[in-house]
Amino acid sequence: MQPTIELTAAQIAFYRENGYLTLPRLTDPQEIQSTRAIYDRLFASRAGRAEGQQFDLGGTDEEGKTAVLPQILHPPKYAPELNDALFRANALAVARQLLGPSAQSNGDHAILKPAFHGADTPWHQDEAYWNPELDYQSLSIWMPLQPATIANGCMHFVPASQRLEVLPHHSIGHDPRVHGLEVDQADVSAAVACPIPAGGCTIHDSRTLHYAGPNRTDQPRRAYIMVFGTPPQPRQTPRRFPWEEAKRTARMRRVAQVAAGSTTAPGIQG
Repeated sequence: MQPTIELTAAQIAFYRENGYLTLPRLTDPQEIQSTRAIYDRLFASRAGRAEGQQFDLGGTDEEGKTAVLPQILHPPKYAPELNDALFRANALAVARQLLGPSAQSNGDHAILKPAFHGADTPWHQDEAYWNPELDYQSLSIWMPLQPATIANGCMHFVPASQRLEVLPHHSIGHDPRVHGLEVDQADVSAAVACPIPAGGCTIHDSRTLHYAGPNRTDQPRRAYIMVFGTPPQPRQTPRRFPWEEAKRTARMRRVAQVAAGSTTAPGIQG
């Protein structure tokens, strides 16, 4: 699939300055419709649940308890047709324009905010989930499969926060059973809300502070996220992420059970 998007110099400059960017269109309406059907099927069938690839990002992920923020890691593993989508070709092209020609996919994930009760995604930096021994040049491309609004949980960003180091975080609600993270403290008074149409996207650096509000509407809010980066490099200055070390989640137990029965454990990412 050949990409159909090329960023302008002004868009690239805006991203470099602010650590985020919005685009009105990453793909066409027909592909959004077909992707939405795949997306709903994966969540309804609990794809990846047994191996720890589908879990509640915002809650304790207990069996029999309604998830407030369900997430699936690596959706193309369960729906290979997603690999051939136009939005993926365009996303990679955008990432290479912003990060350079060595940028590659680092995996996809899908986050669903159910109608009426989909929880907020607290303020955080993506890099806070990752290996603290490495340095990253990375970004995420966040594409809604319906209009993303303030009412249903569009993205918010703090401009220029990509210049910060990774700030201290903790599990949501200070509960180590919860996979999702929130920043301990940060000035978000300058935050910008970014409502966008279905099939548009936001792009943000792995250190940009961002947030998505709860879904208060009567329709699900579906987001498909693609992460890209150049090869990470070993850090010269050691650091630790104690919030990751403290986690004791149900998802981790399922991953460990799968690992015990095979030579390869599923990857863990935020």
